[in-house]
Amino acid sequence: MSIRVEGAVTLLQVYDMPASLSFYRDKLGFNVKGMAPNQTDDCDWALLELSGVELMLNTAYERSDRPDSPDPQRLKHHQDTTIYFGCPDVIVAYQQIRANRIECGEPYKTQYGYMALEIFDPDGYRLCFHWPLRE
Repeated sequence: MSIRVEGAVTLLQVYDMPASLSFYRDKLGFNVKGMAPNQTDDCDWALLELSGVELMLNTAYERSDRPDSPDPQRLKHHQDTTIYFGCPDVIVAYQQIRANRIECGEPYKTQYGYMALEIFDPDGYRLCFHWPLRE
């Protein structure tokens, strides 16, 4: 017998919540479904949603412990994390991402038969928008 689940949510620890919200909400189009009680962009936690996909952001540091700049060692390890989003039209996503001044390379065909586009969020997490190639 398997465990019944009805979804999953990725949690990312972020350095600068206002910068992360600006990226995910204002540039990628995520909606804010919930926030920590103060309800401002400078909150410690937010739940975002885009086309039924949820993403949680949490500050990596308590306000009293936050360093003046991100820890390079911590950011280095973010390169090990990739979130793959099913995206039926990678070319349109590329055009929208470029229009919102997010740096990215060109879409490309993967070895496993997908069209893909990779970007990085403000904390260095990789986001990949991909979809099977049509034959």
